[in-house]
Amino acid sequence: MMWVSRSAAVLCFCVLTLFAGLANPASAQDRRQNAPGAFDFYVLSLSWSPSFCAQAAERGSSGRSQQAQCGGRPFSFVVHGLWPQYEHGFPDYCQRPSPRLDHRIMTSMLDLMPAPGLIYNEWDKHGTCSGLGERAYFEAVRKARAGVKIPAEFLDLAAPKTIAPDAIEDAFIKDNPGLSHSAIAVICDRNRLSEVRICMSKDLQFRACEEIDRRACRRDQVTMPPVRGG
Repeated sequence: MMWVSRSAAVLCFCVLTLFAGLANPASAQDRRQNAPGAFDFYVLSLSWSPSFCAQAAERGSSGRSQQAQCGGRPFSFVVHGLWPQYEHGFPDYCQRPSPRLDHRIMTSMLDLMPAPGLIYNEWDKHGTCSGLGERAYFEAVRKARAGVKIPAEFLDLAAPKTIAPDAIEDAFIKDNPGLSHSAIAVICDRNRLSEVRICMSKDLQFRACEEIDRRACRRDQVTMPPVRGG
């Protein structure tokens, strides 16, 4: 029978633990997991509303969020959320139960996030991780959105558009000085544009984010359904 000294066993355990940490970098974040305000940067997620509405129609979904976003005025890009992120992974639901969002704050955000359910959910899941109060968090959402110019070609899209994800990135980069390919990711589903995600520092300046960029759409082309009413 092979005998292993206590010191050798301890050394072996430490080596295995080190390699496990390297294989799963997110484990290094566990000590601050879900601690409000303890994160590295934000992701501003801009959803292509016509894709959301097309998908909802295909599912036959008629929930309140779908009716609010898809049954009223036409929307192009809308704010999905402003998400605190770690360099690897992200926090969520940092206060349980979360402080109840004031109804007046919710209604003040409907021009950017056109569904009450979305706004409440974003506060519960992501806003509580920001370390900000509810009003300050949604002020940050509005400031982040104001810091991004949507390319004019996407504002009133009248017909379906087939486009390369890189071309979408290029259009945003052209219209937003300081934005780089390492700070933006185009997200798609099977064949449609879903979202454009833009990484920002805590003071809402564009910054690189390798992990987000690695999750970008790898398709050669995506479809952008037209803005409703276009």
